[in-house]
Amino acid sequence: MRKKLLRTGADELSYEIRGIVKKAEQLKKLGANILWENIGDPVQKGAKLPQWIKDTISELAQQDDTYSYCHSKGVLETRKFLAAKNNALGGVQITEEDILFFNGLGDAIAKVYQYLVPPARIIGPSPAYSTHSSAEAAHANDHPITYNLDPQNNWFPDMDDLYLKVKYNPNVVGILIINPDNPTGMVYPLSILKRFVEIAKEFDLFLISDEIYINITYNGARAYSLAQYIDDVPGIALKGLSKEVPWPGSRCGWAKFYNKSRDPEFEKLCSTLENAKMIEVSSTKLPQLAIPRIMGDTRYQDHLHNNNEKIGRRSKLISDILKKNNGIYFNATSGAFYNTIVFKEHVLNANQALKIEDQRVKNIVEEWVSQPDILPDKRFVYYLLAAKGICVVPISSFCSDLRGFRVTLLEDDEELLRKTFTGISEAIEEYIAG
Repeated sequence: MRKKLLRTGADELSYEIRGIVKKAEQLKKLGANILWENIGDPVQKGAKLPQWIKDTISELAQQDDTYSYCHSKGVLETRKFLAAKNNALGGVQITEEDILFFNGLGDAIAKVYQYLVPPARIIGPSPAYSTHSSAEAAHANDHPITYNLDPQNNWFPDMDDLYLKVKYNPNVVGILIINPDNPTGMVYPLSILKRFVEIAKEFDLFLISDEIYINITYNGARAYSLAQYIDDVPGIALKGLSKEVPWPGSRCGWAKFYNKSRDPEFEKLCSTLENAKMIEVSSTKLPQLAIPRIMGDTRYQDHLHNNNEKIGRRSKLISDILKKNNGIYFNATSGAFYNTIVFKEHVLNANQALKIEDQRVKNIVEEWVSQPDILPDKRFVYYLLAAKGICVVPISSFCSDLRGFRVTLLEDDEELLRKTFTGISEAIEEYIAG
C-alpha cells in the first residue's frame, strides 16, 4: 500500500484464548479428541439455564416492542432497576443516568480505552486479561503497563510495585481492578481494595473495576463492588450477563459511572462514551429487557447459589489433584471460574517433552516448538495438547513474565473433570522429569 495502514499498537491485539483453538483444530483433523479448557463459556461446558429464565426470555421475544430500538443509554426501566440494586449495597449512590449499556463487555472495554488520549495509560494486573491489556496497549501504541499479582501470596497484588509504577509514570491516569480476577480466580480483600483508593486519591487517578464475575464467589469468599469502597474517587464499574446467568451470546454489558462530576476530565470521558453509543443508536435490547425480570425474580439468588456451589466443589477437586505437584505454584480459587498454575523458576527448559504416540501429531508439535524464541510455557501447552488432548492457555499470553497456564472450572461432568486434571497433573510430572 502507498501508506502504512496499521499503527504500532495494533500488534498488541492478540487473543491466545481463541488462538490456541487453531492449533487444537489441526490435531482434531488427525483424529485427536480434545478436552477444551481454554475459554470461559459455561454453556459450551454443559451449563443449563433454568426453565424459568428461558420462559422469561421467550415471553419477551413474543412482544413486538422487543424488536425496536431502545434509548441509546439503555432501556430506562432496566437502568432504574440496576441503579436501585447498586444503591441497596450502600456506598456511592447513582441514578439511571449513571448507567450506560454496550454490546457486551468487550464493547465497553474497547470504547473506554479508545477515547483516551494516546499518552494516557491505564495500569492493570499481570497476569492480565487479554481484552483489557490488548485494548489498552493498542490505544497507547505501546506495550501494556501492569502491576504484578503474586502467585506466592494467594495471587494478591504487589501494592508496592503498583505504587512505584504509578508514582514514576505520570502518564498513568487510571488503575484497572478485575474482581474476582481472571485469569487467577483470586478475590480481592477489602483492605487491598481500599489501598487502591488511597493510591488513586494521592495521584489523582480514576478506577476501573471489571466486575463480570462479582456474583461468582465460593468457599467462603466475598467480592466487594466498586460502589462499596470507592469513596469520592471517580470510577467505572463494568458489568454483564455472560458469566453469571450465564448468557454469553446475549452480548449485553453495562458501565456504572461513579462520582463523574468530581473531575471535569473524567466527566468528559463519561460523556464521550455516552455520545459514542448515541452514534450507534442503541445496544442489544432483548437481554436488557430481561435483566429486571431475571435478576428481580426470587429464584435468581438460589440459581446463583447453586452455580457457585458447583464451581466451589470443582475448585476443591482440582486443588486435591494439583496441590501435590512439585515444581508449580498452586493456589485454590475463590472466585470466577479459572485457575492459573505457574511453574517455579528454572523448572522449564528447551529439552523437555511429552511422549506422543501418533507420529503425525508428533511431527506437527515438533514444528510448533521449533519456532525461534518460543516461550517455555507455550512449549509445555503445545505438548500437553498433543500428548493428552487437553487445550489450555499459556500464561505468558496474559501479559505476564510468569510461565504457566490457565484452566477453567467449568466442566460439569465430574468424572471428566477428574480425568482432565489428573491428566494435567501427570503431564506436569512427566514433563518436568524429562
